[in-house]
Amino acid sequence: MTDAVLETQPAPLDPSWVDEVLLAGPADQVALVFDTPVTRADLRALVAAKQSVLAAAGLGAGGSVALSLAPSLAFVTNLLAAWRLGARAALLDHRLTPYETDNALQRLAPQVVVSAKHVTGGPLRGFVEIEERVATYPGRPADTTHALIQLSSGSTGPSKVIARTAANLVEEIERYVKIGAGVPQGGERIVSLASMVHVLGLVGGLLYGLHAGAQLVVPARMTADGILSAVAAGPEPTTLLGVPFHIELLSSVQTPPRLPQLTGMTTGGELVRAEVYAGFVDRYDIRLGNMYGMTEVGVIATDLFGEHRPSLTPAPGLTVREEAGELLVSLPASPYLGLVDPARWADGWLHTKDAGSVDEATGRLRIHGRRDSQVSVGGLKVDLTEVEHTLAALPGVASAVVTHDKAIEAYVMLRDGVTAAQVQDRLAERLAGFKRPRVLKVVEQLPRTATGKLVRDRAALLAASAPAAAAAPGSTAGAIPAQRVGTDVTDGATDPVAPAPVKEGNHAR
Repeated sequence: MTDAVLETQPAPLDPSWVDEVLLAGPADQVALVFDTPVTRADLRALVAAKQSVLAAAGLGAGGSVALSLAPSLAFVTNLLAAWRLGARAALLDHRLTPYETDNALQRLAPQVVVSAKHVTGGPLRGFVEIEERVATYPGRPADTTHALIQLSSGSTGPSKVIARTAANLVEEIERYVKIGAGVPQGGERIVSLASMVHVLGLVGGLLYGLHAGAQLVVPARMTADGILSAVAAGPEPTTLLGVPFHIELLSSVQTPPRLPQLTGMTTGGELVRAEVYAGFVDRYDIRLGNMYGMTEVGVIATDLFGEHRPSLTPAPGLTVREEAGELLVSLPASPYLGLVDPARWADGWLHTKDAGSVDEATGRLRIHGRRDSQVSVGGLKVDLTEVEHTLAALPGVASAVVTHDKAIEAYVMLRDGVTAAQVQDRLAERLAGFKRPRVLKVVEQLPRTATGKLVRDRAALLAASAPAAAAAPGSTAGAIPAQRVGTDVTDGATDPVAPAPVKEGNHAR
């Protein structure tokens, strides 16, 4: 680790980029749909009003603000207002605990904090109505020219501070434009299921939609019925934007309504298992595209029509190469603030920590899983991703996470009527003995990140199991040998649709 902190910073874009790239367009054109449509004229007026409030709190060009707001019109307008002032905005997930929020604020040291004074809306809401609280904070002006700060993944370890310039965000918007086919166009709709607090929903949904003139629609409720109702509410060609969790949610609808305006869905997050992919396409008869990216870069590669599955084509303007089995992405400057690890970025290349390969003939890439998913068992290499996918594909298994400490461990959610012993018997038919989990825990709910991705951090998984162990006197919850598997049932601490934020990692796999 070194203390090299982005020594050369390009001059920041003039704040007018917000008007030119995001807010321009016909006054009567609908830009956003929450409870009611918001036209571009409405949005411009709301942003100007928020800009006055932030300026009165002392925020100006070169300043720093932290937004701790749920997905909402208030989030959108405060973010655009901060950028229009020329300030740097740090996004904090609204579901962080007060302790986590305080730690993040101490770490980021903003001058102004915008949080929720009053929130209207309940569980499973796609968005809420917020009365904001704008408060000064004993922080400091931005010490770099970045426009956006995000805290990265907690799914595999501690979070990192990721910074992106306005120019970098505009470059990503242009990548979407250049991808072309499969990306929503002006006059169409994006029904976004991905949180706009994180990069997929933020850039792929909100910022790109504003730039392209596509309506961004956020469902009132993040249930299958709520999502399908949002699609049915308008006649324009509509694309769903979400993660594999949403695919599984929509696949649970046995007889979906006829939705001729639904042209396709694009998913980021983890790799969609083949049987889930096939089931969704068969049920809805639409294209299901995949997108691979990272918080540090945004969209990296796509296969928006499923033509090359599981391979993806690098997005225009990016170069992806393979080095020692790892995928590296071209990036001219480190995206990290604070201590910079040369194992993550060096000499213009970002180490993704994803195992993968690049076809020299076509340039397409394939992702084989996280590099840290490969472990040694008795001198034999085991890919935990393979074990996890095999386990999750078993009849009766709703979801699964596989980790490794001194042995391979599995945490599974089972469907009604299925036992852990049955799972082990079926797994024995599909995996060699050295690959099979030596510990199996059956849980009611697996923890997920704020973007719906399954958490693979062992400490978080054990913590999720702890309440049940404490609630069951005399239980032997914990390490359960595979030879005599029992159940270790926990009381799921997270909502499956609006998960507790163990933060986000790569937004597309």
